[in-house]
Amino acid sequence: MPMTPEEVAAFCRALPGACESIKWGNNRVFSIAGNKMFAIVDLIDKGKSKLAFKVDDDLFLGFTDRPGIRPAPYLARARWVAMEAPYPMSGEELRAALARSHQLVALRLPKYRQGEFLIVAE
Repeated sequence: MPMTPEEVAAFCRALPGACESIKWGNNRVFSIAGNKMFAIVDLIDKGKSKLAFKVDDDLFLGFTDRPGIRPAPYLARARWVAMEAPYPMSGEELRAALARSHQLVALRLPKYRQGEFLIVAE
C-alpha cells in the first residue's frame, strides 16, 4: 500500500539525526548534520504533494524509467528523483529508498560524523 505524504514525513523524522524545516516557501526539507538534505516533501503545489530524494548513481536511470518517477527539478544532476502522491512505489520500497537516501547523504560526511547517524560500513 502506498504511503501518504504525512507517513513519509513521519518516517523521515524518525531516521537517525534527521530534522525537518520549511524552505523555499512551501517545502518540508528533511536533513541531517544541520543542512545536508536527504528528502523534500512539498506542502502545497497545485493540490498535489510531491516528494524528492537522492538515489544511488547506478540506480538513477532505472528509477526515472519507471512510470510516475522523474528526475527532480534542480537536483537531478545530484541523482535525485521526484514523484507525486499517490507515490508509485509500495510503502516498503519507499521506506527502503528514503532510508538509503539518508545513508547516501550521511556517507558523504566526514568519517568522525558518520557514527552519529548509525551508518554501517559497506
